[in-house]
Amino acid sequence: MTSLILAIIAIVGVGLVAYFELGLVAAAIVLAVVGALELFGVFGAEATLCSWVWFVLAAPFALLAITPLRRALVTSTIFKIYKKITPKMSDTEKTALDAGTVSWDGEVFSGKPNWDKLMEIPNSKSLSEKEQAFLDGPVNEACQIADNEWEVAHQRADLSPEAWKFLGDNKFFGLIIPDDEGGNKMSARAQTAILQRLSTHTILNVTVGVPNSLGPGELIHNYGTKEQKEYYLPRLADGREIPCFALTGPRAGSDATSLPDNGVICKGKHPVTGEEVLGFNANFEKRYITLSPVATVVGLAIHLFDPEKLLGDDYDLGITCALLPRTTEGLSIGTRHYPIGAPFMNGPLRGKDVFIPLDWIIGGQDMIGHGWRMLVECLSVGRCITLPSGAAGSSRYALAASGAYARVRRQFNVPVAEMEGVQEALARIAGNHYLCDAGVSVTAGLIDQGHKPSVPSAILKYHLTEAARDVANDAMDIHGGKGICQGPKNYLSFGYSSVPVAITVEGANILTRCLMIFGQGAMRCHPYVLAELNAGQEDNLAKFDKALFGHFGFIFRNTARSFVGQLTKGLFTSSPFSGTSAKYGRFVNRYSSTLALMTDACMLSMGGELKFRELISGRLGDILSNLYLMTMVLKRYEDGNKVKGEEALLDYTCAVLACRVETAVDEVLKNMPNRLLARVVRVFAMPCGKTAQMPGDKLVRELATAVSTESDLRTELLKGAALAGTEDDNMILQYNALIRDAAKAKPIYQKVGRAFKKGEIDAINLHIEDQITAANKAGIISQEDADFMLAFEKKVLDIVNVDEHPFDSLAKDPSLVHYNQAQDDKNFLDHQKEAFSG
Repeated sequence: MTSLILAIIAIVGVGLVAYFELGLVAAAIVLAVVGALELFGVFGAEATLCSWVWFVLAAPFALLAITPLRRALVTSTIFKIYKKITPKMSDTEKTALDAGTVSWDGEVFSGKPNWDKLMEIPNSKSLSEKEQAFLDGPVNEACQIADNEWEVAHQRADLSPEAWKFLGDNKFFGLIIPDDEGGNKMSARAQTAILQRLSTHTILNVTVGVPNSLGPGELIHNYGTKEQKEYYLPRLADGREIPCFALTGPRAGSDATSLPDNGVICKGKHPVTGEEVLGFNANFEKRYITLSPVATVVGLAIHLFDPEKLLGDDYDLGITCALLPRTTEGLSIGTRHYPIGAPFMNGPLRGKDVFIPLDWIIGGQDMIGHGWRMLVECLSVGRCITLPSGAAGSSRYALAASGAYARVRRQFNVPVAEMEGVQEALARIAGNHYLCDAGVSVTAGLIDQGHKPSVPSAILKYHLTEAARDVANDAMDIHGGKGICQGPKNYLSFGYSSVPVAITVEGANILTRCLMIFGQGAMRCHPYVLAELNAGQEDNLAKFDKALFGHFGFIFRNTARSFVGQLTKGLFTSSPFSGTSAKYGRFVNRYSSTLALMTDACMLSMGGELKFRELISGRLGDILSNLYLMTMVLKRYEDGNKVKGEEALLDYTCAVLACRVETAVDEVLKNMPNRLLARVVRVFAMPCGKTAQMPGDKLVRELATAVSTESDLRTELLKGAALAGTEDDNMILQYNALIRDAAKAKPIYQKVGRAFKKGEIDAINLHIEDQITAANKAGIISQEDADFMLAFEKKVLDIVNVDEHPFDSLAKDPSLVHYNQAQDDKNFLDHQKEAFSG
């Protein structure tokens, strides 16, 4: 019994050493003390041989604490094996890993988040006077100018000339260009607020978003020569130059570095000066290039070679970025693609024997071969803003419309917003919008701190566009037939049908989830893996030793913290939150340790094969992503106004994320190829099984009611929407007015309905308008109420109705119009006569 007690003391003691990261010496002391207790019979037992076992166990810890001895006896052997089994990192992989910075995402991965770093992120809703004025002025005006989306997307397939001019005059294309370089520089937080508002119209959002994301503007600002900056940046900002950036081609999509487009260093005639200069002869074929049909300057990514060694001894010079005026000889632009749902300007471009002088390379000759680094560094910022902002904005628009439509659309004599199936969809829309707004807005604060968050950019790109897809589906389900009949009255169809665009571009979602999020996250966010890899590449034993034993300590710490955290539900961990938020702060703490533990277990059992096990990698990425997004929601709530109902929305959103985390943990453990290791890890990672629960029905009903009535929560969530104009030209304002009227109409509906059921109103009056008139005549409702209800029903019917089109107005080719109503009527009558004759 004494030995058992001492064994428990030893396990607990070593566990505490690991939990609090006290180090090897502390572990050796704990084991030695336990041995001494047994040796001297402190608990009344006589000394046994078992007492010496504790000293034997303590010895390795003590010896490993002596750095020179450890390196000579242990690390050197492990280092030799490590270098043999670890594949050499390619320049492309190294560039991708080196690009961007690690910020709060590293804390989520750490096993012990430092919450102060999250709370230091600037308030996501705080804008400067200049930014707020731009948002309330030109941005609202742009939305009104492009208001007729049916005309823009279906009839013209482009913005109007007035809209293009307005965007240029107000420097919408220069949001990332500093003022002193001719731009209209905005913070990342302002950019996302602007793009969210513009996403009322998908074409408007894309047209403004792309030049301010991965495009020549940012590349020139960050890497361009003085001459390139002075010439191009002011012209790009005010729309005199329309840019595009050509990277993707038929054979280089997700695998962008495999582009076959090539340039060969040679001498040629400068297209402007006519002098003979060094340059390269380029041949390329690109597609899916946004704005290319109207671009006046093309950013081009191309692989350069120097077979004649005109620039030095290197043959393969690598990927390089250059600028080409549209008029460059050999450059072919003119046709366009037709993106589904929202036909923004997008098309192919080609080049045949195009001579490009070296001074057209972005940054000049010194930046030859640095193109891939330039691209991934810029993308780590742009991908955090453009598409995620579109997801947040479109989901807000869908929330505004769906909540109101469900309140005024009646079936079975009740608003459909009171049907639980519809309420479930409304709550999902609200939760997904809150998630999107939190993710993009708070991460923008990280960018404003100077970070280039490459891992969060992948998280936001995948999860927020997928959330927007779910919102679009739910919105269409709520609207029913209203959503599937196209025309000016349908405000959902273009957003719904264009969802696959966001899913596909800037890294297809399947690739992003299965390869990028965890693939980059494990390397960038893990505190030791990249250090070990770099030490191996550099053949540096000292660096490897430091990283390796830091890694061992990291594993033991997270094993202890995960086990204790899961057993206690994070009771002994701290976060800066209170109320409902505190519960989810503790959840992040414990699953941060679990994620770190499972990452090391998977890397240990699968090694380099892990990056090919995309199902497991994707699930590990889901754990990281949903923990990161939960912290974004918590921060957004802390920064917000905390209006009535918002804590319920926080609870709903975080509960869904918590269930996703636990599901991903469980599925990783079920599918780890080393089943023995999986069982051992489960003891420490999920000893109590799944404990998170999806939101209850009461919470669902509460949220659905809040977003479909004139509530504080609905008002708060719609603050970022385009609310300028009047009810006649702004759908959200029109719906907000209808919601207010619906509250007044509710008791009148009930009076009329009761009277109809009791037979106090003639049963032949089936139309609600007839029932209202009859109820007024019977003295059941007043004339004032009757007038109000008839006017209200007229507005509702106008909202519910869908567009009707003359048949030939929808035919793009008049020759396809073969339908003839008169002839068809005659054929029908002839058929009827024949059928009933005799």
